[in-house]
Amino acid sequence: MSQSKCGPAYRIETPRLLARCLNPDDAEMFCETIDENLSHLRPWMSWTRHEPRSLDERVERLRQLRSYFDQGRDFVYGIFDPEESRLIGAAGLQTRVGRRARELAYWIHRDLTGKGLASEMTAALVRVAFEVDDVERVEIHCPPRNVASRAIPEKLGFQHEATLRRRRSTAEGHHRDLMIWTLFPWDYRKSPARQAQVRAYDAIGRSLL
Repeated sequence: MSQSKCGPAYRIETPRLLARCLNPDDAEMFCETIDENLSHLRPWMSWTRHEPRSLDERVERLRQLRSYFDQGRDFVYGIFDPEESRLIGAAGLQTRVGRRARELAYWIHRDLTGKGLASEMTAALVRVAFEVDDVERVEIHCPPRNVASRAIPEKLGFQHEATLRRRRSTAEGHHRDLMIWTLFPWDYRKSPARQAQVRAYDAIGRSLL
C-alpha cells in the first residue's frame, strides 16, 4: 500500500548548504559555534541573554528543540556545510505567528557573512514553507538597524507591512523597533525564492520537493 509523503522537512539541501533538525549529539558543535558568534549575535538575538550555556544545558536545549520538531510545535534547523563537518548557523520556521503561518528566522557564522548564504537558506525555507508545509503566509521580523538582515526579505519579494515601535526586547532588556515583512502565496509566485534549488526530505528520507 502506498503512503503519501508530507512534512515537516527534516533535511533541506541547497547548492552550498545543508539544514537539518538538530539532535542532542550536535551539542558540542553547537556550543562551539555559539561561543564563536556570541558578540556578533548579541545585538540582534534576544535569546543570547541566556548564553553562554554549559554543555549539559545545551544537550537539554537540543532535546527540547528536537521534541518540538517531532511534535510539529516548532521547527529549528542547524545550518551545516554540505559534509556536515561544521555548524555554520541556524534557522527556524517558527509557528508563533499563527495557524498556517511561519516566522522565518536565520543567522550565519560571522566569518561567512556577505557570501549570500543567509539568502540561499532563507529562499530554501520559503519554498519549504509554501510547498511542503502549505502555509498561507511567511513573516520575517527584524530590527530596522540590522541592514544585512532586512535586505533578505526585500530581495525575496516580501512586503514591508509595518514597523512596530519598542516591540522586541534586546539581550540587555532594552526595547527596540521591529520591522514586519510578509510574503503571501500570490507574492510567492513572483518571488525569486520559488526558483531556489532545493531538495527536502521527511523524517525517513523521502523526497518532499
